[in-house]
Amino acid sequence: MKRIAMLALVCGLAGCAGAATPYVLEGTEVRAVHARELKRDYEVYVALPESYGVSDRRYPVLFVTDANYGFPIARSIAQRLTKHAGFEEAIVVGLSYAKGDTGVYSRRRDYTPSVPRVNDYKSDMRGRPVAFGEADAYGRFIAAEVFPLIASTYRADMRRKIFVGHSYGSLLGLQLLLSRPETFEHYILGSPSLWFDGGVLFDREKEYAQRRRDMPASVFFGIGGLETLAPGEKRSRAEETADMVADLREFDANLRARKYRGLSTRLSVFQGEDHASVFPLVLTHGLRGYLKKR
Repeated sequence: MKRIAMLALVCGLAGCAGAATPYVLEGTEVRAVHARELKRDYEVYVALPESYGVSDRRYPVLFVTDANYGFPIARSIAQRLTKHAGFEEAIVVGLSYAKGDTGVYSRRRDYTPSVPRVNDYKSDMRGRPVAFGEADAYGRFIAAEVFPLIASTYRADMRRKIFVGHSYGSLLGLQLLLSRPETFEHYILGSPSLWFDGGVLFDREKEYAQRRRDMPASVFFGIGGLETLAPGEKRSRAEETADMVADLREFDANLRARKYRGLSTRLSVFQGEDHASVFPLVLTHGLRGYLKKR
């Protein structure tokens, strides 16, 4: 009785209108996916275009990594670009972290292309060793299990698939680009951590060039202008002394110099932005030119 009386008093003072309920993003769905090869469970978050229920057309699809924060941002930006800038509508699919894992643990394992040769990382999950280097297997999971789910459930134009990644998420995108580039038609890669494992993706690009002369994809690279070293600091392929802007310019220049058939790249440096703030700009500019205006 005392708890009920106290609740009544608090509600009387604060004007309670009822119990709090979770906020739900309108027009979104959550679907469970079991990754058979990885032996893990994931969820995909899906946001449908406003016209989906009154149209019979198929829509391009944005696949967004780090969905716990990236999905609501991508959904909102895609909707605003449609309403206020005349962009095509698109289905947005968020790729979540593995069930039971922290975001740090899941993304380190699923988005990185290798196990670091110098590995002094600590696990943030008690009783579980730190894990890296499963980007190739995770990429196969996307193609073999997420793609069929989206294709069979929604009116998705699977000939126009867009990958969206940032930081480690961009490492995953680059792993796909340098192994199976046709997995996606367009890649939006923000602030890729090219310093990872001593710059292993620079080596992988050289290996790719020895195997193939084509790279059928379009790529938008974006990065914050503040993701660089202070004057006088010595650049290296280590996280603490990486010049991420210089690394990205170098990587893009290498791709261009190869003259891969079917590849087009653009790179934008957003002045005044840092690693934490640049993602919305990268996404907006990465969609421009690919989602044509109506």
